[in-house]
Amino acid sequence: SGCKIVCLDEKGDLLHNETIYPHAPQNETGMAMKKIRSLVNSFNIEAISIGNGTASRETEFFIKKIAFDKPPLVFIVSEAGASVYSASKIARDEFPSYDVTVRGAISIGRRLSDPLAELVKIDAKSIGVGQYQHDVDQTQLKNELDSTVMKCVNSVGINLNTASKSLLSYVSGIGEKMAENIVNYRTENGAFEDRKQLKKVPRLGEKAYQQAAAFIRISNGKNPLDNSAVHPEAYSIVEKMAKDLGIKTNDLIANKEKIQAITPENYITETVGIFGIIDILKELEKPGLDPRKAAKVFEFDPTVKSIKDLKTGMILPGIVNNITAFGCFVDVGIKESGLVHISQLKEGFVSDVNEVVKLHQHVQVKVTEVDEARKRIQLSMIL
Repeated sequence: SGCKIVCLDEKGDLLHNETIYPHAPQNETGMAMKKIRSLVNSFNIEAISIGNGTASRETEFFIKKIAFDKPPLVFIVSEAGASVYSASKIARDEFPSYDVTVRGAISIGRRLSDPLAELVKIDAKSIGVGQYQHDVDQTQLKNELDSTVMKCVNSVGINLNTASKSLLSYVSGIGEKMAENIVNYRTENGAFEDRKQLKKVPRLGEKAYQQAAAFIRISNGKNPLDNSAVHPEAYSIVEKMAKDLGIKTNDLIANKEKIQAITPENYITETVGIFGIIDILKELEKPGLDPRKAAKVFEFDPTVKSIKDLKTGMILPGIVNNITAFGCFVDVGIKESGLVHISQLKEGFVSDVNEVVKLHQHVQVKVTEVDEARKRIQLSMIL
């Protein structure tokens, strides 16, 4: 059925979509190359995201053969849960006139530009990570997963003027109904200019505002502090700091020299202690800093395209794609993931796999055993 292509802008909005047929049985490689090259030029594409499902490696090789004027970065992105999203109510509401394949392709593109904003639209259980999830209390599991997603969203912060309903619903104090009200208010009244404007949203009371305010960001708003994690209740402290230094609040933000001249003890109040003041100063130094690292371009071994290409003793680059109690599974660029048993993670005794590896970590592995008939691969991280 071909490769679905979508072109997205920096906000993740759909600009164009179509289908190409570079692989068997059609093998329209030349035509597909021309089409991709033309789209990259027309839409100033900076990066290409390829889902890691069927024909993923073949598509990666095909893309890398194209003679671009300015080659875009190429990333392989996990497709886990993309089909769940594409058939969901959220996807139907977002793209009512497109079919599931186009919606799935949009999700894979958005996962590269802003993975958190895209993955919150999918029930965490559908991402397929973890062991024995069907054997535990489902209510407890849901609460635990929701709480983890909320922590992630709050530690990163969200842009109030671009965040979707799904992302907003995970901000402390907001929830699903309130998120809908915020989006409706934004649609009717335009972009938010400051955090205080949130109080005008129907049914968003003082308590919800207090809980949510520090986690939302407004870039280029009326108050520069609205684009930081400083809570509105502490704005007066920052204003006093700036006044004492004889400068405007705006000139204090990201001004390392001036911030280091501040004595934290001088600004302790009844509600904000010394640790709170230190946190405020850290935030002023790097306002709105996104704690996430930049995506790294990763390349699998080009000689390995199927399990038949694996030989015992090979050293390969891989990505950790699942963690269990007895080890971790590593994607080496073929359909089957290989198992690194807990005893093969590192020299010496390992009590907890999570202490050695993290999900999506880039690792080097050695092939120790290949069972082609049963499609099982044993790997080791002790090289």
